Amino acid sequence: MSAISHRRTDGDLHALGESRQSEERLQAIVDTIPSFVWRATPDGAKEYLNQRWHEYTGISPAEAYGWGWKVVVHPDDLDRLVEEWLVILASRRPGEMEVRIRRFDGEYRWFLMRAVPKFDENGNIVNWFGSNTDIEDRKRAEERVRQNELELRGAIDAIPHPIVVLLPDGSRIFANRAMLDYTGMNPDHVHQDGFHVRKTHKDDLDRVLNQRKMILESAEPGEIEQRILRKDGQYRWLLIRYCPLLDEEGHVVRWYCTGLDIHERKLAEDRLRTENLALREELDRSSMFEEIVGSSESLQKVLSFLGKVAKTDSTVLILGETGTGKELIARAIHRESRRAKRAFIRVNCAAIPQSLIASELFGHEKGAFTGALQRRIGRFELADGGTLFLDEVGDLPVETQIALLRVLQEREIERVGGCDPISVDVRVLAATNQNLSAAVAAGTFRQDLFYRLNVFPIQVPPLRERIADIGLLLEYFIERYAARVGRKFTQLANGTLELFKSYEWPGNIRELQNVVERAVTLSEGDIFAVDESWLRSNASAVRPNATGPLAALAEREREMIEAALAQCQGRVSGPSGAAALLKVPRQTLESKIASFGIDKLRYRT
Repeated sequence: MSAISHRRTDGDLHALGESRQSEERLQAIVDTIPSFVWRATPDGAKEYLNQRWHEYTGISPAEAYGWGWKVVVHPDDLDRLVEEWLVILASRRPGEMEVRIRRFDGEYRWFLMRAVPKFDENGNIVNWFGSNTDIEDRKRAEERVRQNELELRGAIDAIPHPIVVLLPDGSRIFANRAMLDYTGMNPDHVHQDGFHVRKTHKDDLDRVLNQRKMILESAEPGEIEQRILRKDGQYRWLLIRYCPLLDEEGHVVRWYCTGLDIHERKLAEDRLRTENLALREELDRSSMFEEIVGSSESLQKVLSFLGKVAKTDSTVLILGETGTGKELIARAIHRESRRAKRAFIRVNCAAIPQSLIASELFGHEKGAFTGALQRRIGRFELADGGTLFLDEVGDLPVETQIALLRVLQEREIERVGGCDPISVDVRVLAATNQNLSAAVAAGTFRQDLFYRLNVFPIQVPPLRERIADIGLLLEYFIERYAARVGRKFTQLANGTLELFKSYEWPGNIRELQNVVERAVTLSEGDIFAVDESWLRSNASAVRPNATGPLAALAEREREMIEAALAQCQGRVSGPSGAAALLKVPRQTLESKIASFGIDKLRYRT
């Protein structure tokens, strides 16, 4: 038994000896490698460094064993290196560290340390193996690049325009002083995600992101117009130019983005665009005929007044029933005035919600009310030097009447939310189908404003007082609408002209225009004909002595209109008017109110 035990011991010693010899041979080979190679225990202590390491540092194996190797690490790197090494040990995964190591002659050079763990069959770490690679040349090159970058940033900082430097993927790495001062950001904010998103106006964001992506992908110069939030909380328009810096192979190295303030230019463009839009709306309006047609005595009297007042700057109040052509008279006054080359701006006071009418007329400052995200100029400023036509002026709320009176007296406005007066040179023309004298008596219209508007009143006669003009108007509208559909009429159906002259036209010229347009569409051949049922007077359905189902229906209709007027406080037009509540056209409701003889002013509060 003892002999067997002795043989096993000899065998173990023999195997151990061979293992040591193998390790010594491996170590001898490792010592010939020109790079630094080392081995450490599971807890990180060095138990072996190759000959090349000792020759380079001049430290003996005894001095370097364990943690003694730390003496050759640069003092500024030591704490960081130990901390990073402990993190790698705890992670049980390969890792890298950059550190300066002292050479035997006292010079420090940069090395890249790589460490890899070796595991046994149970998953335990047996050793750590590592190597050190000299990266001094690379670090010096990086330092030169860094110094050049600093010098370039210093030069960019001196440029007075906002500049941002981007990586090829669009990531921000630098913003110059002008950009930081403009936005109120600090350098740390530049590197945060969403920097440009937070500073871009929300209405521009989707467009800007799409355009930016296209420019970055194209690797070619590009421009984007966007609103940027300035540090004072105001959004201003900037023109951002993207310029790529390319390497020798044509790849983008950096993007240089410069910003140019174009806010005043954009405001001027918006103003011009708004004026053009207003002009286009006036030219495209089809609810009124383009020319004054007629030769009746009552119309000639109006034209005589028009010719006299047009040459002055007097305020004109145009009165008349709905559909008589009050807007046409206003445009004619403007065309004949010295302001004819400037803007003619129209505002329908009844079509704008009362809460927004002041902003529409006078403009507003940013933050004046919920949703006022930026300054907006009003219709008075748009009409500066020209003419402002206030249609349905009788529907203005009382508080807006006060502001309008001040404008007419002092020629100054104040934007909603503003405190600085703005001088305006605007001629005001107003129109209404209401009895303003009755409205003054009822307390719904200011007396002083009425007198200020009523400087030169012009009463436009209804069509029933212009019977002599009906033939001319009929001919004019037939020719106009026939040309639109590519047709031509050579004659009128028998009795058509007499039918038109006998009808009372509660909707006036607008109603005649609509009837002709419908008849042109439905007429056959080259004869213009009208269905007589279209021109049956509504008044006959509500005669006091009428009886039967028609009378009951008319009375029910009257009750519905009166209930709607009461609910809407006498307002007919606009989103909160009776026409919208009853879901009928405003002109139709006005005609019904006139035919029933309803006084809508008594429903005003």
